[in-house]
Amino acid sequence: MRCNDTRELIGAYIDGELDLVRSLDIEGHLHECSACSRNYEAYHSLHRMVRNGELYFDAPAGLEKRIRKSLGRANRFSIAASTSTWRWAIVAASAAAALAILLYAGMILTSHQNWDLIARDVVSSHIRSLEPGHLYDVESNDQHNVKPWFNGKVDFSPTFKDLTDMDYNLRGGRLDAVDGRQVAVIVFTRRQHIINLYIWPSGRTGNPNEEIAARQGYNMIHWSRDGMTFWAVSDLNTDDLRKFAKAQQE
Repeated sequence: MRCNDTRELIGAYIDGELDLVRSLDIEGHLHECSACSRNYEAYHSLHRMVRNGELYFDAPAGLEKRIRKSLGRANRFSIAASTSTWRWAIVAASAAAALAILLYAGMILTSHQNWDLIARDVVSSHIRSLEPGHLYDVESNDQHNVKPWFNGKVDFSPTFKDLTDMDYNLRGGRLDAVDGRQVAVIVFTRRQHIINLYIWPSGRTGNPNEEIAARQGYNMIHWSRDGMTFWAVSDLNTDDLRKFAKAQQE
């Protein structure tokens, strides 16, 4: 099952409206695809919040008594009308809370969808780079040659570490495009494996939790630091790629 099919059916799956075969197909895909799994968790959390009654609020104990006391000799109709007004105010507050939760959930889902689209762009770029003549714009194993090459070509300074002592060897760099913007790509190798490190401004001060995913047989690790976004992509095993990402962050 493809990601698009899963996104279309995830609501029916959560509501138990699918047959056994289709449900098993979705469960298998969720187990293999981290992006769809995150979408499922967001939908499922919203589903629980809407159904578990947390958005319903009873009137506070003694409210009617306090209203009667404050109104003194007001007739029963006036009291009932006042109580009704309070109840409508509570209903309105509950509706506002529900709307806020729905908007927040929508923001979460949009964020996950954007993450998935960027991951696809990064993998497509990585695959293109493996074609002859596409890997480097500047070829050098010297950080002091590669980093200055980007001056005037991008509106930021890509920051990266030369990890030759860990057998992650700098090979060069290039310009590429991800999510509609120009990015810097630093190329490393480990034995026969190529690692593309994508860098561009994100506006985020930091994200200590790395996000790990796999697409089309390639492993990816994403993190943010000092207002920059980083994506490391390779056919390396996850452990070796994680060591590379951790060393770049230290």
